[in-house]
Amino acid sequence: MPGYFQTASGGGAAVALDEVEISILRSLAVQLLELIGPGDATVGGEPADPLAGLFAEGPTRPPQDPALARLFPDAYEEEADSSEFRRYTEIDLRARKRDDALAVVRSLDALTPGGDGGAVLTLDPEQARQWLGTLNDLRLTMGTRLEVSEDEDSELYRLPDSDPRKPLVMAYLWLGALQESLVETLMP
Repeated sequence: MPGYFQTASGGGAAVALDEVEISILRSLAVQLLELIGPGDATVGGEPADPLAGLFAEGPTRPPQDPALARLFPDAYEEEADSSEFRRYTEIDLRARKRDDALAVVRSLDALTPGGDGGAVLTLDPEQARQWLGTLNDLRLTMGTRLEVSEDEDSELYRLPDSDPRKPLVMAYLWLGALQESLVETLMP
């Protein structure tokens, strides 16, 4: 099971992670949370004003940050249609992405590493869905920052070890393998 998700009982997924992998995944999920930004104000875990959420309107323009624009793309070609769609959907989409990333952090924090420093992460079906969403968001963000294209002969895949982008490319490829194994595990 090392490095790749496998089917767990109850329809979930499991993966063995070492201390370094746990640390990298947690750090990336926290950075994603910071990128997405804070949610609504809460008091004791509950919304400060539950009715305010019913009337809240989101932004009408795409984010300026290219990575955020990739996470929250325009839904329509027409600017007016996209603005209207974004206004009513982006708050909920941001909240879901935040909830998913927070679930990843919490599941990693709940791990109890063994004597070798590694641990087996077991996810129920809902947690697996949250992980899948966060892995996808991390890859979209990293791919945008790295300016990844669909060209498989991209120079990014042949960077020398001295290139400062190399660790990010390696993490991007590793997350892709994790994501692919999780998708395959969850497919019927």
